[in-house]
This record gives sequence, structure tokens and C-alpha cells, in this order.
Amino acid sequence: MYNFLNNFPPENDLLRWSEKLTGKQPLKVNGHLHSPYSFSAFTNMEQMFEMATSENVNVLGINDFNTTDGYEEFNKYAVKYKTFPLFNIEFMGMLADEQVNDIRVNDPNNPGRTYFSGKGLRYPVQMDEKNEKVLNSIVNESFYQVEEMINKLNDFLQQIGSDIRIGIDEIREKWAKELVRERHIAKALRIKIFEEFSTEDKRKIFLEKLFGDKVPMSLIDNVPALENEIRARLLKKGGVAYAKENEKAFPEIEKVMEIIVNAGGIPCYPVLLDDKKGNYTEYESDPVKLMKKLKELNVSSIELIPGRNDFKKLKEFVLFFDKNGFVITLGTEHNTPAMQPVIVSCREGKALDRELMSISYRGTSVIASHQYLHAQGREGYIRADGTARTDEKEYFEQLGDAVIRKFISLAV
Repeated sequence: MYNFLNNFPPENDLLRWSEKLTGKQPLKVNGHLHSPYSFSAFTNMEQMFEMATSENVNVLGINDFNTTDGYEEFNKYAVKYKTFPLFNIEFMGMLADEQVNDIRVNDPNNPGRTYFSGKGLRYPVQMDEKNEKVLNSIVNESFYQVEEMINKLNDFLQQIGSDIRIGIDEIREKWAKELVRERHIAKALRIKIFEEFSTEDKRKIFLEKLFGDKVPMSLIDNVPALENEIRARLLKKGGVAYAKENEKAFPEIEKVMEIIVNAGGIPCYPVLLDDKKGNYTEYESDPVKLMKKLKELNVSSIELIPGRNDFKKLKEFVLFFDKNGFVITLGTEHNTPAMQPVIVSCREGKALDRELMSISYRGTSVIASHQYLHAQGREGYIRADGTARTDEKEYFEQLGDAVIRKFISLAV
């Protein structure tokens, strides 16, 4: 594995080169994308780069659950398309006190459950044996749950007289990589139903049987909606193939952060913010209290998925955290079957304004400089003890901007 940043010019040379550039505008960024190595709307890795190029998005961040397996392919296409790569990861962890006190964090359905990202990990990936063992344990616990779901689903298919069967090896071969998730199972089942039944009427009749004599709510030809419905009815709590998650698959956030820092990343809290009805989780309802909690956890970076948020509420929130020195990035996820543009926008497709684009790009630049310094064998934005160099944030923004623009300018 080759990291192009290993042979990049010294930072002073980069900064001098950057100072000579005129008419610089914030570059378009998508800092949070799930690839086919997790679950993704993209059918393959190259598709996200093709879309980014057509939409003039210059920086992409891979952000798969529990795995860095996609990094090598992601890096290959980043170089091919001259799109700067951010090497990120996402976990599902637990805040124990919030779970006990029935406080929802950034999972609206499970108190204490906390999505958590690491930004700008080393590439090639490096972590010590202890943390690698913990990461493998998380992946294994997730695998056991998926395996149980598949077994229950196959038993149910047999009960209703169907010859359709789902196999985890087949899913990996055709529709996933190594990591198999609930959405892969739903996708595999939907495809097999479509292969087994050639007409819409026959598919609908079988789905009614599958759903316990309940008519599908989704249109049969609406593939994303139908896969989501299969997942919700069969694999979620109350469904015939539901398997309870093992608590070992959700380590406490402190352990998640240890893995991230050990792997060279920046701990980052993904903010859920407002839903379509304007509701917030208890943990996020007050930005001042949220900021205090994040600082207590030693978290200095946040990310948002604006497509699920109201523009006005998002901007007010982002401006507050930007004023208080947080590194902020924005993305789209693309972790459902529905395809959407790679360019980031708010709910109902409302475009980001220049100020939000600038804040997002500055946050991205911090991650880029962090990756660059690690590739040079030096300390990045996060010190070895896990604390952030917040007093140097502006310098990291300038250096990262130079790194990104230099990469894009090079003829690869």
C-alpha cells in the first residue's frame, strides 16, 4: 500500500506555494461516505468518485462501520480521479450513564447508543495489537448477530413453504465485501424474490405472505423503499428474523476513542440534530450542554449529515460550534439503498451557503494536514495523549488547504 503523502513536499514549501495562489474558494467536500465495504448506495467504489467528479466535489471521506478494508481501493481511485481522500471509520458505542438514565444520544431509538467516528486515520492502517484485538472482537460480535438473523430468516422461509434461502458467503460474493450487515440481508432477499417471481403481482403475493399476511406499504418497483421495509418488518425488533445485539458489539465510547487515537485518527462525534418534526434527542437538545459533555470526553470534532436537517437549525448549530473552536465536517452517508447526489445539501435539497461550505472545508483541511503530518512521521492534530492542538487549528487549516490543493494540481 502506497500513501502519496509520504513523498509530498515539506510543509514550508507547501505553504509558500499555496500563498501564491489567487482567487481561492472553499472546495466542495463530502467528508462522510459509506462504501460497499460497509453498506452503501454505491454499487462499487469507483462510482462515488465518478459522481464526485461530475458534481465538482474535490474531497471525499470514506467512513465505513468497523472496518478499514476499503482504504486501499479508496486510495487507488482517489489518485486516479485526483480527489483528495480522507481515511475515516465509524463505530457504534455506548455511553453507559446515558443508557442507565434513558437518555438518547445520536440514535433516536436506543438510549445510550452512540455512533462515533474517527477522522484521518493513518494510511496504511497501523494500530497496536491490543486495539486491533478489540476491533476484531467488535467485528466478530456483529458477525454472530448477522449469522443468527440469516438462520432465523431461512427457518421462516422454510416454514412458509419457500425454496428461497440466504447464505452469508453468497452475500459476501455478490453484494458485500467481508462485512455483512442487516441491509445486505434485506438486499439479498429482495433480489432473490425478484429472481423467483417474474411479475409484480406474484412478488406482491409472496411479500404479503412474508410479512405475515400484511400488504407491503412500498411500491414493488421502489427498490430502496422495499428493501427498507423488508429490513424493518423482518430484521428489526419484533420481526421473525430479529436477533438481539450483543452488548460486546458496543464498547464504551472511551474504548472507541482509544482505538481511534491509536490508529492515528481524530475522535469525532456525529451529530443527529433535528428530525423532520423538529425533535432532538435529550443529549443534543441544548448545544451548550452538548459542547460541555463533548469537552469532558476530550472530543474536539463533530460531523453532521445536513440532508436530514433544517437549514436554519443546522447553520445556527454549526456557527456555534465553529465559534467555539471545533473541527466540523459535513457529509451524506449514502448508507441506505436510495441513491442521492454526492454534493452535500440540507433537507429537501436546500444548498449549503458559502459560510457553511467554508466551515466544512476548513474542518476538512485540518484532517488533511493531520494525515499529511502522520505520513511525514510527525505528530498530527491529536497528540499522543489524545488531546487536540486546538490552539493551532488555524495553522492546520492553512496547511491542510495547501496539501489538498497541491494534490489536486499534480498530474498523477
